[in-house]
Amino acid sequence: MKRPQSLLLAFFVFIFISFSLYEPFIKLFNNQTETAPEVAPIKSINNTIENGETLFSIFTKYGLRTEELFEMKSAAASIHPLRNIKPGTFYTFILDEQNSISSFSYGINEDTILKIERVDGSFQASKYSLPYETRVLTIGGSIRENLVSAFGTEREDYLLALQAADILAWDIDFNTDLRSGDTFRIIVEGLYLKEGFKKYGKILSIEFINNKQAYNAYLFDHDGKNGYYNAEGQSLRRAFLKAPLSFRRISSHFSRSRMHPILKVRRPHHGIDYAAATGTPVSTVADGTVTFAGYRGGYGKLIIISHRNGYQTYYGHLSRFAGGMRKGKRVQQGDLIGYVGATGQATGPHLHYEMRQSGAPINPLRIKNVASDPIPAGQMTEFKTLANSINKIYDVAVFYDTRNEERKNHYLQPALLAALSGYNGQKDTSPKNN
Repeated sequence: MKRPQSLLLAFFVFIFISFSLYEPFIKLFNNQTETAPEVAPIKSINNTIENGETLFSIFTKYGLRTEELFEMKSAAASIHPLRNIKPGTFYTFILDEQNSISSFSYGINEDTILKIERVDGSFQASKYSLPYETRVLTIGGSIRENLVSAFGTEREDYLLALQAADILAWDIDFNTDLRSGDTFRIIVEGLYLKEGFKKYGKILSIEFINNKQAYNAYLFDHDGKNGYYNAEGQSLRRAFLKAPLSFRRISSHFSRSRMHPILKVRRPHHGIDYAAATGTPVSTVADGTVTFAGYRGGYGKLIIISHRNGYQTYYGHLSRFAGGMRKGKRVQQGDLIGYVGATGQATGPHLHYEMRQSGAPINPLRIKNVASDPIPAGQMTEFKTLANSINKIYDVAVFYDTRNEERKNHYLQPALLAALSGYNGQKDTSPKNN
């Protein structure tokens, strides 16, 4: 009887050991023979719109599904029509493992991104503002040839020069008044993304020494609007700009008797000719109403604008008009109205600019200009506090020369920035150098 019991016990021990070893053995075998399933990587396409490209041609180039293009166009129609794409702007596609579009991003302009995303099987479109970090820069320079060349060679430098010229356009004619050796200092916003400086923001203050005379401008917000004022709180804005276009030379002055370059007879020249390249933008010098926009004899393509107190301004020899220029259109000072050309009796591209009062021609360079409203008396104390704070910045900050390539990497320390009373720029966290 003991022998069968011993055999039965041995059998159960065998079974137990077998099952104990089975699971580790199977796991070992599986680890040697099985591999983790592959996950298809998400693909992206990053590029910029080239001349002549459309979204359809881009879809064709990358083999994307055109039916998704039509869905995206429908989703974006009320946000930003996809037919309005411009050369030089960036775009990004994110694709899933089936090569379907998960999202599409497009730079509408320097400040705004259009993003179309697939949500629950359909596309949804939104616009986002770029998350710029605002810092305050202090830069300066001197005039050698002209204002533009004094600011640098990059596009943003050119735009900053235009901004400075617009602020001081009522006091300085940058076509005729500049002198070699004139100097300027500017306190300006710099807008940054993670990859670094992107563009300039608003000029907060400017100091310009022209022919040994100082001009100062301070940006001040009040009553829901902002403007530039001198140290006494007087507005820098005048009823008329000193010139209808920037950075060009006068080729012919106002004259009661001038030899006409084509007709070869002496006759009055009741205007000023500004030599400029074809296509140079022309702006209206004051608020007013367009009373003529068409072709008129020797003027060629001409725009006439009527202003208050019986004033009229004439802009002749234009190559073309800005969009919407027609009789009865209201325009504001600085609005684009047309482009320099050589239509009519012109020996070359230039703008013929006239000013008249009650029909009588007057010399635009001799007109007495009236300033806009000053800072309200109730806010003068606040303005003076701001101006004094900015003046402290001029006293202690380093102003980096416009020819210094590192000028956009230096900005105000928090202590100096705090002196700009009322300034609401974002606090930066990068190394400070002023």
